[in-house]
Amino acid sequence: MVNAPLAIDVRQGAIASLGTLLADRRIANEGRIAVAVGPGQGSQIAGELDLPHCEVFKVEGGSVDVATELGKKLRSGAYEAVAGIGGGKTIDVTKFAASMAGIPMVAVATNLSHDGIASPVSSLEHESGKGSYGVTMPVAVVVDVDYVRAAPQRLVRSGIGDVVSNLSAIADWELAGREQGEPVDGMAVTFARTAAEAIVNRRDTVDSQDFLTALAEALVLSGMAMSVAGSSRPASGACHEVLHAIDQLYPGTSNHGELAGIGALYAYFLRSRYQGFGEERMKDIRACLERHGLPALPGDVGLDEEQFARAVAHAPATRPGRYTVLEHLALTDDDIRRSVAEYVQAIDR
Repeated sequence: MVNAPLAIDVRQGAIASLGTLLADRRIANEGRIAVAVGPGQGSQIAGELDLPHCEVFKVEGGSVDVATELGKKLRSGAYEAVAGIGGGKTIDVTKFAASMAGIPMVAVATNLSHDGIASPVSSLEHESGKGSYGVTMPVAVVVDVDYVRAAPQRLVRSGIGDVVSNLSAIADWELAGREQGEPVDGMAVTFARTAAEAIVNRRDTVDSQDFLTALAEALVLSGMAMSVAGSSRPASGACHEVLHAIDQLYPGTSNHGELAGIGALYAYFLRSRYQGFGEERMKDIRACLERHGLPALPGDVGLDEEQFARAVAHAPATRPGRYTVLEHLALTDDDIRRSVAEYVQAIDR
């Protein structure tokens, strides 16, 4: 059974519907609502809401500690629901806190940087880096295109890399099905692939309202794919192993979606180089990243070939038990260095 949001509102002026949405008795019977806001637009939106009985909590950062503290406040205040307003960190913190408090959560996204808007996963920082935590997905999602337009364009473009990386994640999941007998959920695959295909060959850009609407819907669909699968499998494969390795080894290198795009492109290069398929799909992804000004090479995010090779070697350790093209090929360190050099040469050309 799909744990789908009861409402998905993606349009200009969508934020105006939040008060009505939070008054829905399926979300809150008595109107005891909390609002968690991130810096910048989140605070601005909260100030514009006509919710006289809600309490506003400011979210500073995206750590497990911040999420746990918010969860304690939500639980002790006996709130019926919470709305998380802001970017990816704020929404991830609020999802975790809502799950901890056992109350429904409404995600109000002010940018489209990654597919965490509606996913059953929170990516949070801890003492050793960053981890992924299973949570209950939001009961409703609101994306106001006006606020998305006002966000830094780099954050909007980042979501493109994340959703397009679904194609690589699906290829890895299907590989695990063939080689390891891992169950592959067809509905989850369909959702994840539909999301990616809706974006990868579009010719318009983030300057277009139609494109922003399509991207928002694709990111929500990716979250639903993960909910169906019961894990991040349909949207996270070798692409995300590489990005998590970069995050661990070289913190602050780049954002999630940009690294997911590079990881997906490199994974398709490996399939083309060592398995004899995927070259056309690699070209599609490369063209998409280029069209939207997203990085495609290690140097584009400040890494040299040796650093990127080190991240690739470390990548499987970030998701123990997950089978992807990296685990399948089991390249030696020398082979990895050689593949990275060839990748850079092929993409740079």
